[in-house]
Amino acid sequence: MTSLQDLFWVFQCDFFIRAYLSGICAALLCAVLGVFIVLRRSSLIGEGIAHLSFGGIALGLFLSIYPLYTALLLSLVGTLAIYFLNRRKIVYSETAIGLIFSFGLAFGAVLASLAGGFSVDLFAYLFGSILTVSQNDLILFFALTVAVLAFVLLFYKELVYLTFDEQGARLSGIPVLKFEFAFNVMVALTVVVSIKIVGTLLISALLIAPAASSMQFSGSFRRTLLAAIVLGLFAVVVGLLLSFAVDVASGGAIVMLSMGIFVLSVAFKKYYVSRKASTIAAATCDYPDDDLVPGAREEGANATTTRRCHRALFFAELTPGSPDAFFVYRRF
Repeated sequence: MTSLQDLFWVFQCDFFIRAYLSGICAALLCAVLGVFIVLRRSSLIGEGIAHLSFGGIALGLFLSIYPLYTALLLSLVGTLAIYFLNRRKIVYSETAIGLIFSFGLAFGAVLASLAGGFSVDLFAYLFGSILTVSQNDLILFFALTVAVLAFVLLFYKELVYLTFDEQGARLSGIPVLKFEFAFNVMVALTVVVSIKIVGTLLISALLIAPAASSMQFSGSFRRTLLAAIVLGLFAVVVGLLLSFAVDVASGGAIVMLSMGIFVLSVAFKKYYVSRKASTIAAATCDYPDDDLVPGAREEGANATTTRRCHRALFFAELTPGSPDAFFVYRRF
């Protein structure tokens, strides 16, 4: 157990500052992309690319090449393979991800065996380590973070459209398959940014947990996105500090804290949000409701009536945190 004085001292160390900065990059990217991934019910893509990067790391260690470069290369190749298999209709996308998932683990295990077993370096890449982030890593992480965030900002409307109505986006002329490929590339870049902080085996949890937690109590897409970013940053910042304090793998500390936040979020939803929704559903409304009452505009002042609030009833029927809850009228 580390003393309080040591905790203050560690913030003066370059390795810990680098770990915190790279952790902030990882938390930011995982939270932003995680909301899209969870809402699209495609959590397997993060898991598949993360496990494929394990094969890339093993390849780098086996060939004495910097592991992050080979992990990035293999992740991008795997993303291209998923796109090709899906575009050619050889297999469904979920099947393609499962195949890539299995290949990455098998490839890494074979190379690790040929190299004489799992080394300490490989263990750090599997579960994360705050001691492994170098200055060059930090520069790479910043560059990848800027690239991913720029993509999300430039194509925010298209991504939201694809997330909630893929068929409508296809009919409106949006190249759905190309956007899916580009999005998976962004996930691959995010995986590379997160490897040294969380580890390849736990990256998917950092992608999913903050988004799943924020969806338990947020009622709109933007608020969910902001809540996921806040929760992700909190989990990484506090988790890194705990990993140093009790001398455990940083990935394990961050993910355990993220799971704890998720459990608390579910409890919050169950005992507060659901009760609040039921209270709203039982309330009456004393405001004009022109958009729900046919002919209300023609009735003028007489349209103001006291009646049951249909919007509140609709809200109460939804599960707080479900994708459908984002379409609830903004008044609630």
